[in-house]
Amino acid sequence: MMGIDTRGLRARVNRWGAEGGSRDRRGVLTFRALLILAVVQAPFSAALLRDRMVADRTPVPALASAELLSAELPLHMNDRVSRWVERFRTDQRPSFQRLLGKQGLYADMIRAKLVERDMPVDLLYMAMMESAFSTRAVSRASAVGVWQFMGPTALQYGLRVDEWVDERQDPVRATDAALDYIEWLYDRYDSWYLAAAAYNAGPGRVDRILRRHADGRTGDEDIYWEVLEHLPRETREYVPRLVAATHLAQNAEEYGFSVKLDKPYRYERVFVPAGTSLARVARELGADEKVLRDLNPHLLKGITPPGETYPVRVPVGETSVLISSLRRTTRVLRRADD
Repeated sequence: MMGIDTRGLRARVNRWGAEGGSRDRRGVLTFRALLILAVVQAPFSAALLRDRMVADRTPVPALASAELLSAELPLHMNDRVSRWVERFRTDQRPSFQRLLGKQGLYADMIRAKLVERDMPVDLLYMAMMESAFSTRAVSRASAVGVWQFMGPTALQYGLRVDEWVDERQDPVRATDAALDYIEWLYDRYDSWYLAAAAYNAGPGRVDRILRRHADGRTGDEDIYWEVLEHLPRETREYVPRLVAATHLAQNAEEYGFSVKLDKPYRYERVFVPAGTSLARVARELGADEKVLRDLNPHLLKGITPPGETYPVRVPVGETSVLISSLRRTTRVLRRADD
């Protein structure tokens, strides 16, 4: 993903509280309120843990039935799309089969967020095209994560990027930011295809191409195909690949794909003291450290940031074990308002 929109930095409530908000398709933001208690940098005690280490079980909202969705991704079938359909089902079949399985990891979460915003649920396949659903994907241009955010755009959309935390690699926070950006692009172009092209190439470049080759017109999916040859090479194939992948995913059985979905990304959260390592959390839970790292790919050093309580994601059902263990091993209390 390239480019930054021209709006000012968006105020993002809730760095790690409710993990995002909902927004209608016209761009009106609503956020769940979060009371964040200030704490000083100091050792933690059992009493503080009782106050601060509150488990947050984060279920994925139930997905509305297809009949309730008012927004759909148009699927234009033409020669360019057909070529990608053929490639995905022939020479790229093994890799595409794996991608169909990998969507199981984040599909429920992404679809639920799309439904909340009245956006086409098949936009989740943009994440497939961007990163193959990999939190650790890094492009040659240094775009990072499932949604391939560049650093400046990530900061503009409220993602934390520092030496300890890179929320571009957080599939939940990055999805919220990506959908904010895609919604804004849709409002700009009134076209999902042009929005997708601008997500890939940057809105500034797409604007210039539209002015030069489409009289500045927007609001019609056909315009993408009119200006296709003037787009950057990668962007020329971006929407055709997206449409082809969506079509095949919707008709996987018909095309002979046998899809075994990866287990979905599920977790509970526990607020832990500053500087808590994922290795320690794994030991307390008797779990493989890799499980903790996969749940918390945004913790770059495998440790929570210094000077702040921070939510660690743990396997569902393990919250009580971790809280009890950390209560036993903490001693001194100091509150910010003491």
